[in-house]
Amino acid sequence: MRKGTLIARGTAGAVALSAVLGMATSSTAATSDTPPAGQNCWATHYGYIPPGSYTASGEIFDNNKDTAATSLSRSPQLPFGTKVKVTNVANGRSLVVRVNDRGTFGWTPSVPKCLDLTDGAYGRLGGVLNPDSGHIVVKEEIVR
Repeated sequence: MRKGTLIARGTAGAVALSAVLGMATSSTAATSDTPPAGQNCWATHYGYIPPGSYTASGEIFDNNKDTAATSLSRSPQLPFGTKVKVTNVANGRSLVVRVNDRGTFGWTPSVPKCLDLTDGAYGRLGGVLNPDSGHIVVKEEIVR
């Protein structure tokens, strides 16, 4: 293959990639990274975490405490220590969790995930761990 052909193909690929990235940036800028106030969202649970693991806040992780992770993409971020009242829409059970971790998940209209709860908190709200139901629909209220 000729050198000129390789350069032309490489340039065409770079232009196509730039166009795709440009579209992705503009389309994601139009959506929020935070659930709209008052809208239901999904709470999931951590699952297995090795003993002695640390949360993003530096605490030793305890899968039975009433704590949770929020999304790194949430804007504005909920500071560590923020208390959030979480209510399971299906059964009315609620509890207050404390934010002590961050997750890599993001809220989207098609997957409106807002919190990742410890297994203990998830179970106390009525979430089923085995077999895993995936998520529970909740309403969140920041109580600070």
